[in-house]
Amino acid sequence: MNNAKLTQDENLSIKVSYQLLPTDHQRLDLYFSLPVEMGIGPKTLDEEHYFHSRIENHSAYYSDQLHLPLVRSRFISQKKGELSDYRLNLNLFSYQILIALDTDIKQTIKLKESKDFYPQAIVLAELISGLLKKLRRYTPSDKKLSPFFQNADNYLSWQVEQSFLKLLSRGPKSSDFSTERNFLFALCRSENEYRATNKYNSETTLADPNRITNKMRLLQRLIEYGVVMQKEMKSLNRNLKRIVRGTVTAIIMAFVMLLVLNARANFTEVTIALVGMLGVVYGLREIFKDDITRVIWRSIQKGLPKWRNIYTNSVNKTRIASQTIWLEYIRNKDLPQQVDKLFQTRRHQNKQAAQLLHFRSDTKVNAKSFLPGYDEIQQRIYFNLTPFIRFLKKGEGRLYSLDGSKITKQAVERRYQINVVLMQTDKQELQQIQRFKITLNRSTIINIEAMRIDDDD
Repeated sequence: MNNAKLTQDENLSIKVSYQLLPTDHQRLDLYFSLPVEMGIGPKTLDEEHYFHSRIENHSAYYSDQLHLPLVRSRFISQKKGELSDYRLNLNLFSYQILIALDTDIKQTIKLKESKDFYPQAIVLAELISGLLKKLRRYTPSDKKLSPFFQNADNYLSWQVEQSFLKLLSRGPKSSDFSTERNFLFALCRSENEYRATNKYNSETTLADPNRITNKMRLLQRLIEYGVVMQKEMKSLNRNLKRIVRGTVTAIIMAFVMLLVLNARANFTEVTIALVGMLGVVYGLREIFKDDITRVIWRSIQKGLPKWRNIYTNSVNKTRIASQTIWLEYIRNKDLPQQVDKLFQTRRHQNKQAAQLLHFRSDTKVNAKSFLPGYDEIQQRIYFNLTPFIRFLKKGEGRLYSLDGSKITKQAVERRYQINVVLMQTDKQELQQIQRFKITLNRSTIINIEAMRIDDDD
């Protein structure tokens, strides 16, 4: 079983990724312990709204040779396979470059010392230059295949330039590494000139940042064709919810009709009192109907799955995998024993009152084999934590200290901690369990720390 990894994606987003083999079946549980002071609960953040707006699921073919030095070029050689497979092979290679480039760029940006940052950036630039040469070495002579190559080449060239410009803008500045910076700038300029020489983009498109960005997004989707699974999401228990709503409405209406008939029996004529009483009865029906339905529905759907994702191959439409998803608030007594034990390893002062949010994903692979060169698919789940911090206090605090007879003060930011337990279970019921401590403020995730079983914090 490949262990699931929890990593930071963007400023306030985390990513959980794991690999699946043909006919594999894995269950993933995430338990979020959200401090009460964050103000998160059923009344402030609805699970369904959070799922649809802040959780993304992504499935694609995967190779463990992920980093740039290990990307294989055989996918784009026309000498291997039929010409009809060229587009798919090209997409496999291009997509793998994109994933590898994104991974290595993010790792390099984390290097804050110039002596570590620039040598790694140079190595990365040399590797990506070699990969682009391999791609362009297999330029197809068939005019029917040229558009596929040009789309991939155009997007990869643009993405390489953007990635290294981003790398330079966020990296440390140092005059001691001006030669390295000039080398990286030269790579960006050469790719820009390469696209201009091949007339990949019109002057009108280049002059408008929105147009060129939207065009590249379209090219990215074209590259993902055949590699990224097509997802169809279904909401479960929809008919059950309708039955509950209808049953509650029928019971309330029966009660209302009983009151109405009783009122008519007591009032022989239509009077203001009768009209007023009927208005009150119907008003009470509208007030309590939704509340009663909500309470009953929450109790009935507790523990039931809420959504199912069906992943299919975008080329031949065959089903590759299905994923069933749960998301709900739970109580402490609902925690599995091993998860509760991990939460209890925290020091006493850190065991503050918290709201528990449970995410569960059961993924079953239907396919018995994958595309040539790929033995696994990768499941990635993105959680945006922005709704978790909307009630946090703004601004910074001050730390005062006495230095002799002089009082000094330092600005300190308010930070918060979310504890997450990730539990992974395979089809042989073998489990991997890990606790993570996520430290964040209102604008970004400061740190994600994997805690050992015997750690306390």
